[in-house]
Amino acid sequence: MSDEDLSFRDRCAIAGIGTTDFTRNSGRSDLTLAVQASLAAIEDAGLGPGDIDGIVRCDLDLVRHNDLAHALGVRDLSYMGDVSVGGVAPCAMVGQAAAAVIAGLAKNVLVFRSLNGRSGRRYGRSSATQSKVGGNNTYDEFFAPYGLLTSGQIFALIAQRHMAEFGTSETDLAQIALTCRARANANPGAQMHDRKLTMDDYLNARLIASPLRLFDFCLETDGACAVVVTSAQRAKDSPNPPALIRAVSQGAMRDPQPGVQFPVLMRDTITTLPAKATADRLYSRAGLGPSDIDVAQFYDCFSITVLLQLEDFGFCAKGEGGPFVSSGAIDMGGTIPINTSGGHLSDGYVHGMSHVVEAVRQIRGTSTSQVPGAQTCLVTSTPLPPGSALILRGL
Repeated sequence: MSDEDLSFRDRCAIAGIGTTDFTRNSGRSDLTLAVQASLAAIEDAGLGPGDIDGIVRCDLDLVRHNDLAHALGVRDLSYMGDVSVGGVAPCAMVGQAAAAVIAGLAKNVLVFRSLNGRSGRRYGRSSATQSKVGGNNTYDEFFAPYGLLTSGQIFALIAQRHMAEFGTSETDLAQIALTCRARANANPGAQMHDRKLTMDDYLNARLIASPLRLFDFCLETDGACAVVVTSAQRAKDSPNPPALIRAVSQGAMRDPQPGVQFPVLMRDTITTLPAKATADRLYSRAGLGPSDIDVAQFYDCFSITVLLQLEDFGFCAKGEGGPFVSSGAIDMGGTIPINTSGGHLSDGYVHGMSHVVEAVRQIRGTSTSQVPGAQTCLVTSTPLPPGSALILRGL
C-alpha cells in the first residue's frame, strides 16, 4: 500500500492552541499546568470542555488522561492515546489525534504536554542509579559504567564527529544559538526575551560537554502546551484561522538501535538522525519538498540537533550544515527561517509541543517573528533514536 493510500492530507486541522507561561519554578503541579494550557486551547478553538471527546498524551507525562478529563470537566471521553517518549512524541501525538478523528473515534481531540522540567524532574541531569548496569530496563544502562549519562554528552560526541568529518566549527553552532535568541528577544513570552546574546557571550560561556557550551543547551522549563485537533470541516467554524495538517510522519531509520538514545553511537554513522527517514516519508505523504517549506520549527534540545536536521530534511547537503547556518539562511529573510518563538534554546523546553503551537501561529500570521506570507510550516520531533514530524499549511 502506498503513502497516497494512507494519506490524510488536509483532512484535519489544529483549531485551537494554548500555553502557560514558561518559567524556572511554576509553583504549580503538572496537572494544574496541563489544565491551564488545555483550557486556553479549547477556548481558542471556540469550544468548551464538554466538546472534547479525545485526549492524546506523551507517555512520559505525569498527567493521565482521566486526571485531565476530570479536572477539565470532559463529560464523554471516547478516545485516549499515548505516544512515545519526550521529544519524539509531539508531532506523532498530533498525527494520532488526526487519525482518531478520521477513524471516527473522536471529534475534537486535545493534545497536551505538561512538565515541571526545571523545578521538578530535570531530564538533563543524571543520577547515581545510572552509574551501574541493572535496574534501568533499557540498553542505555550498558553505557553508564563508561561515563555516558546524559543527553548532552551523546550530542557532544555527535557534534565532535560532525566537526571531524565536515569541518563544522563552534561559530557555526553559535549561529544557531544566536538566531534562536534573536527570535526570543522579539517574543515577550520567551524566557530569554530580555537577555541579548552576542558571539563573545557564546564563546566565553563555559563548556558543559565539549564542544557544546552553555548556550548550546536547551532551557529546562516548567510549563505546558496544548492544541485541539478536529476535522478540517469543523475547523472552518473556529473563531481563529485553523492550520491544516498536511502530513505527519513517525518512525525510525533502517535497523534502529535499541534503547532510548545512547546505543545510537553503535551505528555505522552518527551524523544522520532518524530525521532522514522521517523526512522522506513526510515529504512523500505531503506531496511537497524542502523548497515548498516557508518556515520551520526544528527540535532544538541542542544546537547540533538543528544542524543535523537541516541536512536530513534536505535544506542543505550532508556536511554543509555549518556553512549553511553561518550564511544567514536560518534567519528572518533567509532560505528557511527557524524557531521563530526562540525555540527550546531561548523560549522554553516543553519537549516540542511549543514548536507545534508556534507553527500554528505562523500559519495564522500571529507570530512575534512572523514570516511574511507563510503558508507551510515544518515541525520536527526528531532527536534520538526514532522521531516524528509534520507539515502544517494555511487554508
